[in-house]
Amino acid sequence: MDQRATDLTVAGLAFGALVGGVVEARRGSLRSMEARWFAGLNRVSARGHVPVWAAMQLGSLGGSLAVGAAVARAGRPRLGRRLATVGALAWAGSKVVKPFAQRGRPASVVEAARVLGREQAGLGYPSGHAAVAVAMALAAAPHVGPRWRAPLVTGATAVGAARIYVGAHLPLDVAGGVALGVATERVVRALRGPA
Repeated sequence: MDQRATDLTVAGLAFGALVGGVVEARRGSLRSMEARWFAGLNRVSARGHVPVWAAMQLGSLGGSLAVGAAVARAGRPRLGRRLATVGALAWAGSKVVKPFAQRGRPASVVEAARVLGREQAGLGYPSGHAAVAVAMALAAAPHVGPRWRAPLVTGATAVGAARIYVGAHLPLDVAGGVALGVATERVVRALRGPA
């Protein structure tokens, strides 16, 4: 199987996981395992809120555009454009999927949800921050040394965990965002080739 076919296969599997999450989210209630994961992360000490909030911005639309611009200015314009592109597409994709899932934010679903900072409006599934962070990490991974790849992907995953910590998303929302980020990055790679 050539690389383009592999990329499209991975994208298809990730898209299938995203759709499966939509079906699960539409059930309207949390499974006990998801409720436990949410409670575990959401109840960690609030003292880390400010640094977590700052790191979380890497998963925002503005964060992806800023990272892309910084990478381009650092002498890697093609990679910078790729990071901004996959980030923006993942963010837009999350906005397209949310109305199909119709899942509220944690404060509307979990009675004891703690919200740190401003409460997020709108729908929860999938997490746009998780999608953006994962898409950018996957796009950047081939351009960093092997010892930096695992920390890069771990950092992207931490953005999703941070969204649970601050009470902005439920675990399924983050999983859906990860699936959307993988699908977005792989489709862009299949269509445009490596950055």
